[in-house]
Amino acid sequence: MMNIWDQHFSTTEYVYGEQPNAFIKDYVDFIKGYVNVAAYAEGEGRNAVFLASKGHLVTAFDYARNGLEKTQQLAKKQGVTVVTQLADLLHDELPVEKFDAAIMVFGHFPMKQQHAVFERIVNSVKPGGRIMMELYSIYQLPYASGGPKQLDNLYDPLHVLTWCQPYKIIHFSTGEQIRNEGTLHTGLAHTVQFIIEKES
Repeated sequence: MMNIWDQHFSTTEYVYGEQPNAFIKDYVDFIKGYVNVAAYAEGEGRNAVFLASKGHLVTAFDYARNGLEKTQQLAKKQGVTVVTQLADLLHDELPVEKFDAAIMVFGHFPMKQQHAVFERIVNSVKPGGRIMMELYSIYQLPYASGGPKQLDNLYDPLHVLTWCQPYKIIHFSTGEQIRNEGTLHTGLAHTVQFIIEKES
């Protein structure tokens, strides 16, 4: 049975565009030298393909088979290789201490399960590894620039900061950002973004 994200990605068009998320693009040097990278809730692959173009070995995880197929198409178009893995981040087992770094951009999960997903992603990274995320904040609802229309699928910046505090916080920011990503993320948005490092 096709899930909602498979339906979302069933078009030939890349609904979030083919270019990487601006936060990942602007801060990619913070994972320079972190070779083996996981891209979680990666959708159609724009960030995974960008990281592969920077020399990273990338595994893209997503819940939508259509998204992973489009990831492979985009990788082929850009002349890079990305490993894809079908995974439900709420229920499937993830690797433990396998990756040098991990990213997630706008992964939408119910508020009660967001911390568990965060922890599983952090656990998939080796000691000394880094995790980068950009998420829509609870203040995104009045903006018409994309993201979930339910408060329950948005992130409270204070909760996210609390989750990050056991780790070395390299970057933490919340506030307005311009995001022009395909047809579905366009205009002024309110996000939470961070880079953290696990202790070696």
